[in-house]
Amino acid sequence: MIRERPILFNGAMVRAILAGAKTQTRRAIKPQPLKASFLDAQGAYQPRFDEEGRLLVATFKGVNLLTCPFGQPGDRLWVRESFTDLRGTGIEHRPDPSGPIQRYAYSADTLPGSHGDMARKDFGIKWRPSIHMPRDACRLVLEVTDVRVERLQAISEADALAEGIEDLNGRFTFNGGMHESLTPRLSFQTLWTSTGGDWAGNPWVWVVSFKVVTP
Repeated sequence: MIRERPILFNGAMVRAILAGAKTQTRRAIKPQPLKASFLDAQGAYQPRFDEEGRLLVATFKGVNLLTCPFGQPGDRLWVRESFTDLRGTGIEHRPDPSGPIQRYAYSADTLPGSHGDMARKDFGIKWRPSIHMPRDACRLVLEVTDVRVERLQAISEADALAEGIEDLNGRFTFNGGMHESLTPRLSFQTLWTSTGGDWAGNPWVWVVSFKVVTP
């Protein structure tokens, strides 16, 4: 039986997933393993999983079993993103000119200042936060292909690109060029901190790889 869980992404990351550029996400482990334990001595900590895929971690209360909240390979994640329900608004939403009218619109598709954004404002329609998205509004479903654990700052340049960092002729960005960095890793660092993450704290993170599947 395929298990399915929700996961939140902001607009920039939704666009990266839709473009096929983002195939990984990192999320801080809660609670964190002990930072100053023998397990982490000289960076030698090798995370161990039990037969059910739960992570064995050392905490102040001893050794705990943590199940990755984003599942294991084969499980699915349905993406929650900022959206609005157009039912009864008078705005026709037809992504494909020859296709059907769709009930929902998504902030990631409507950049500030675009025609769609102006129409939304004219009709007084507001985006609803991703946390409030119901399952039937979901348009993106991901299949987990791999789960591992590592320190945040252990991310490689290749994995930073897999996080959705875009290469703009040798400069790197995650928001269409509004911010640029010299390397993918530096750009990912800015991305992480822009969402409230603690880069300097170098937390242990779940590294979840995925592919897009048909909703």
